[in-house]
Amino acid sequence: MTEYLTPNFTKDMLNDYTLLVPNMCPIQFRLVKSAMESEGYHRVELMGSGSSEVTQLGLKYVHNDTCYPALIVIGQFLDALNSGKYDVHHTALLITQSGGGCRASNYIKLLRKALVRSGYDYVPVASANASGLEPGSTMPWTPKMLMKIFAAMEYGDELMALRNQTYPYEINKGDTEACLEKWLVRLDHDIRNNRHYLIPQFAGMFKAMAKDFASIPMKKEPKVKVGVVGEIYVKFSPTGNNNLAAFLESQDCEVNMPGVMGYAEYCCANWVMDAENYGIGPKMGKYAKIGLDIMDKVGVSMSRAMKKYGFYAPGSFRELMKKPEGILSLGTKMGEGWLLTGEMVELIEGGYSNIVCAQPFGCLPNHIVGKGVINKLREKFPEANVTPVDYDPSATKVNQENRIKLMLAVAKDNLKNQGVQLQEEMA
Repeated sequence: MTEYLTPNFTKDMLNDYTLLVPNMCPIQFRLVKSAMESEGYHRVELMGSGSSEVTQLGLKYVHNDTCYPALIVIGQFLDALNSGKYDVHHTALLITQSGGGCRASNYIKLLRKALVRSGYDYVPVASANASGLEPGSTMPWTPKMLMKIFAAMEYGDELMALRNQTYPYEINKGDTEACLEKWLVRLDHDIRNNRHYLIPQFAGMFKAMAKDFASIPMKKEPKVKVGVVGEIYVKFSPTGNNNLAAFLESQDCEVNMPGVMGYAEYCCANWVMDAENYGIGPKMGKYAKIGLDIMDKVGVSMSRAMKKYGFYAPGSFRELMKKPEGILSLGTKMGEGWLLTGEMVELIEGGYSNIVCAQPFGCLPNHIVGKGVINKLREKFPEANVTPVDYDPSATKVNQENRIKLMLAVAKDNLKNQGVQLQEEMA
């Protein structure tokens, strides 16, 4: 088998290399960029745009049996290198690795192959992972930078949730986006100036953000509430899901997208269970348990702040781990595994019974833990209105949106019937 090699990304490249990063989560990653640049990275560029041409470029170098996110991301990297915007001899690429049996662990190999075949074999590749993969090419980090990234993700998750629960009800159009931008600018400044990135400071910031969004004039009227779950890239990335959240909002819906930190907690929980149940990686399991405890406490703190000001917020992650019981085992941990099922249960119990399950076509783990559990969910929650939607180079946006519109038609009928029933009860 041919081994495709490209240079590793090393510490001595920090000062003069531009690092290209796929922009999976536009809100969260904007703050992650601040964290990285404040801790020694010369320049971090988020690649947020995509097009059919970019996808076709990915298809040119990556087999179409591979996950859709890999096609998009590798296409974006190659498009950026071809654009002439960057000095390609001082540009590096950052890609994540899940570390498990999911094909996402191998994206870096596919990227290197594409770089060699397209003539960019001199472009360094860095890996972001916590599993010990690619030891010579792991992204250089310090504890301080990790703390800042942790803060960026937590603050970003809350901002995304507050924005999504405010935008559909705002009286003065533009208030929500203005508030979001204000906080992103403020947090960018804080992180770059070593402020509010330590855990004891989180609670105060969570409350301040929730209070600010709650002050926006809103008209609370019944709307269809839609939860979004799925494979992590396709779930969060507007490029990967054809601007799913924006489409749902254009249909007069409120969108709830569980935060990205849930996936980090899910990974830690799996490491803990592997250590406890199978004796695999006991040292890693010990550290993962500490990390999970910290993240869960921070998550509970965020939930309290949001609930205090009238917003919906999920409960403890430890409680989420109990949600799949009777539907799916916690041993199901390929891809998003039991987390995806748990998030659907939590959304339904929280009033978001209409759910879009976004998945790359052919992603077997997510077809099992998403599409595969729908009948069980409906048995347990008759009100569940779940629609799986496949995202793939051959799938058209029109067909995807038409499928979602069918789900929304049922959701709107259910909402109307609930209103009639409520009026009858009050009469």
